[in-house]
Amino acid sequence: MSFREGEFILLVYEDKRYLKRLTKDFSLNVGKDVIRFTDIVDKPPGSSYRGFCLLKPTLEDIILLGFERKTQIVYPKDSFYIAFKMLVNRDSRVLEFGTGSGAFTAVLSHLANEVWTYEARAEFYSRALKNWEKFGLCKNVKAFHMDFLQAELEESFFDGAFVDVKDPNPYIEKVWKVLRPGAILASLLPTANQLSSVINKLKEGFCSVEVLEILHRYYKTNPERIRPKDTMVGHTGYVLFARKRI
Repeated sequence: MSFREGEFILLVYEDKRYLKRLTKDFSLNVGKDVIRFTDIVDKPPGSSYRGFCLLKPTLEDIILLGFERKTQIVYPKDSFYIAFKMLVNRDSRVLEFGTGSGAFTAVLSHLANEVWTYEARAEFYSRALKNWEKFGLCKNVKAFHMDFLQAELEESFFDGAFVDVKDPNPYIEKVWKVLRPGAILASLLPTANQLSSVINKLKEGFCSVEVLEILHRYYKTNPERIRPKDTMVGHTGYVLFARKRI
């Protein structure tokens, strides 16, 4: 399918990446090269124009380059692995709280049958809805502006849960109730003190507790000088997994 007006496009120019919406007044100047709406529309993805490569954006591109956020997101280096470890698939009904900017919700939505997400703060809830609407994402998401502790849910309702709040401990008992036996609870915790506290709490109803961190480094792709890039996304948090036991 060729690019059409109103679509988002990823423009790659050397080592720079730009996520833009195609409008009739669109133009982008990089270095000595200029690209305009008429240079892109009706061309297929993968086309080249001057120094630009024209591509369909991935979900990672949309999250990192397109999502508005004022809180730290769950970076793709963590989120895709977490979703994989949670066994999320097209038959899954998955729980998430808090929603934040909606970045991890978008990852879960891409993989799951249904996602239920809860956000207590109005500004975060509103921002997540705007991000999803802007990019046409999360059609299978049920979003609630409320604290998860206030939610009325059946027991053993979810196939997995992702907990993204400052202090998970007050929520652990309720998460245990709404998870199916053997289902996975996942969380991303920024400090070791929080991690230690949550691990102690999980002893009451969970097993197979795992903790890890993911470091993500890109390499420069000059074939004559292949080496790590000067910056990397290092420690963003401790990734925790545990499984409900009965």
